[in-house]
Amino acid sequence: MRDLRGVWSDLTDLVLPAGCAGCAERAPDLRQGFCPRCVGELESLRPAPTRPDPAPPGLPPCVALGPYAGALRHGLLAYKERGRHGLARPLGALLAEVVAGAVGPRQAVTLVAVPDTARAARARYGDHLDRLARHAADRLRAAGWPVRVLRPLRALPRPDSVALDSAGRAAAAEAAFRLRRAGGADGSVVLLDDIVTTGATLAAVSRVLRDAGMTPNAAAVLAATQKRHHQ
Repeated sequence: MRDLRGVWSDLTDLVLPAGCAGCAERAPDLRQGFCPRCVGELESLRPAPTRPDPAPPGLPPCVALGPYAGALRHGLLAYKERGRHGLARPLGALLAEVVAGAVGPRQAVTLVAVPDTARAARARYGDHLDRLARHAADRLRAAGWPVRVLRPLRALPRPDSVALDSAGRAAAAEAAFRLRRAGGADGSVVLLDDIVTTGATLAAVSRVLRDAGMTPNAAAVLAATQKRHHQ
């Protein structure tokens, strides 16, 4: 996995259209949208297994880069909700590290991103996870990994998950995806998502793919939400 490091070394923002994606500070030396302090915070993260509690049936082993907090959280929000599409490159490269951590030694992998609904893709000027998947694949290929990116699924309209509890998320996810076409997967099949909360979406996607003969070996996500314990 070390050969996937160096995410920040090849591009420095020459123009400052916005503040740091991680902390909003207007630093003069942004690197791919992040200030040096937030770059250091992101570089310190290491992929690790994560699992919601309780985990929904059918959820494959899941690996996350870090908790949904700090520079990672703010960077994802800037990318998804504030139109900073240039962040797809560094975030996709970080996602490549998670893929490597999820499957182990270098091998052939097939990446399948959780698809956006048509409405979300219009609002974001494209499928945000598809962009991340393509940048992750580029980073893996540059490190010598054989990679395929498949888009076998389409997402049906569903309620905004932010307004749903865990039961509502599970019910919405269960009927949210349909198979567009069966794909020819090579090696390990890895699901990609940006954030895992209850795991309902990843479990639902996994079931659809399994029924199509493409059982996922793992799921790779950038961030995992932390369960709050009420006192």
